[in-house]
Amino acid sequence: MEKGIKKTIGCIGSGNMGPALMKGISKIVNPECIGFSDLHVSKAKAAADSVGGKVYNSNSQMVEQVDYLFLAVKPQVYKSVLEEIKPAVIDRLSGEKNGGRPLTIISIVAGWSIAKIRTCLDLSIPVVRIMPNTPALVSRGLIAMSTSPDFPTERIPELETILSGAGLVDHLEEVYMDSVTGLSGSGPAFVYIFIEALADGGVLAGLPRDKALRYAVQTVLGSAHMVQETGKHPGELKDMVTSPGGTTIAGISALENGAFRGAVINAIEAAWRRSSELLPKL
Repeated sequence: MEKGIKKTIGCIGSGNMGPALMKGISKIVNPECIGFSDLHVSKAKAAADSVGGKVYNSNSQMVEQVDYLFLAVKPQVYKSVLEEIKPAVIDRLSGEKNGGRPLTIISIVAGWSIAKIRTCLDLSIPVVRIMPNTPALVSRGLIAMSTSPDFPTERIPELETILSGAGLVDHLEEVYMDSVTGLSGSGPAFVYIFIEALADGGVLAGLPRDKALRYAVQTVLGSAHMVQETGKHPGELKDMVTSPGGTTIAGISALENGAFRGAVINAIEAAWRRSSELLPKL
């Protein structure tokens, strides 16, 4: 897709998720229009270099200059960052900075609701809350998006296009965002463990390590595509592979004996509960 969107993008925070998302966005927006700000300047520079972007001197400078402000810091420091940028946000709202161009605040931080963000800023500014996942780095992410009721609907198509460089954008009510965090936000880590375990099983069965990993990756990738492309329930697809008295049912029996399904469900529940615990008390 041609990079025709002429907007400036700023990301406060240079950990893992922010740069991964910006990497995808750089396929839609000119990388030179993407910038980072971080307490650790070296991290901001590394993140900027990874997408061909730039580094801002401060968070406040970023607020003054960008059209879309992504907040991608740790939940524990989120309140202090909001308090730091509040004066610059007020200036933007008053039209004193950047020619009166609107500022869109987009939060990536788990646990922080739109209401809490607005309470901390003490401003009735439209806010977007998203939960992406790390496959955004290779434009295969899932970005769940919720907007405050006063967010201008005319801005949504442009924002969707910008985010689409990182993967699939899906709208949902904010009440489900902690559930999304537990499933698609944390889920890639669980899938990586599963892929590693598949490969280890292949090695146990005699395959060379490189072959085992290659086959494990393609098996997961192909199976996911089968669910997505056929529209069939995973249980139905599972039954298609499972012959009476065959190898697959023997393996499934072993998984059930190890409480495989329960362990996966418990992992999602634990991540979901942890996300809800991150909601701060102001």
